[in-house]
Amino acid sequence: MASGGQRVTIATIAEAAGVSVPTVSRVLNGRTDVSPETRDKIEMLLREHDYRPRNSRQPLRAGLMDLVFHDLDSPWAVELIRGVEDVTHAAGVGTVVSAVHHRTASARQWLQNLRARASDGVILVVSDGAGPVHSELHRLNVPMVIIDPAGGAAADVPTIGATNWSGGRTATEHLISLGHRRIGLVEGPKSLLCSRARLDGYRAALESVGIRVDRRLIEPGDFRHEGGFAAADRMLEREERPTAIFASSDQMALGVYEAARLRGLRVPEDLSVVGFDDLPEARWSSPPLTTVRQPLADMGALAARTVLRLSRGEAVETPRVELATELVVRESTAPVKPA
Repeated sequence: MASGGQRVTIATIAEAAGVSVPTVSRVLNGRTDVSPETRDKIEMLLREHDYRPRNSRQPLRAGLMDLVFHDLDSPWAVELIRGVEDVTHAAGVGTVVSAVHHRTASARQWLQNLRARASDGVILVVSDGAGPVHSELHRLNVPMVIIDPAGGAAADVPTIGATNWSGGRTATEHLISLGHRRIGLVEGPKSLLCSRARLDGYRAALESVGIRVDRRLIEPGDFRHEGGFAAADRMLEREERPTAIFASSDQMALGVYEAARLRGLRVPEDLSVVGFDDLPEARWSSPPLTTVRQPLADMGALAARTVLRLSRGEAVETPRVELATELVVRESTAPVKPA
């Protein structure tokens, strides 16, 4: 706000930036005919002055909801989209799906598009909600919900996840119950809360029965087939290889399958494997994959319902929601072979 409580106007921003009022208006409307340097300067001033359009305090009813991923090359994303669209379709709201690919330029372009067309709300997937995106959505008064936050989201941003710690523990306990003691873990990206929670659940299960956590049996991964393959390949080349591997995603578990196959190992006779997510491909893999079911479609649906509530000005009682996970036992796990 300007000094004395006066409302900040486009003219105020234009004067501070040393540009014309139409130039500021073009930035606000997402136009591309402004130099990157000028755009960055104006956007910085808009944030600093907490500029809000005159009608920004009124609930937006654009008939559109944005669903924003870092990447879209995963059936995991498809399941979330399915849940979101079930809700938006019933509400007569369109879904705009975008990917920003971890690049600042992509995020900036997406924000420009959003300013140009408006939105009833935004669902960010695997994000910390911090930085310019959060600030700009707040300035535009656009409701935001985060699915699987990377870190600590702001207190005013609802987040939706799953019981990842419990899921990690349950997966590991299942392998322990089959007699496995050398249980490997393929982690997800360390920057994500869900990855760290699955690791902590794995550790808790081992420690609860007096099994020492062996760091040599924990390998980094990236939630992709390639990451699971590389991690399992490193574990299986050791003289004392694991008899079972818990992969923190189904895609990585299928990468473990391939690493085992290339070494002449059979699943589950020589190596038991557990995944996490219960994607459709888990059921159709060979052998069908034992995994921790994460209610992805339900998470997407809840996020969409929360955005719609916020867009109507309704309060959200619980800012952090975790939906229950469930172990699904199929044919990729078996009792450990006698020594």
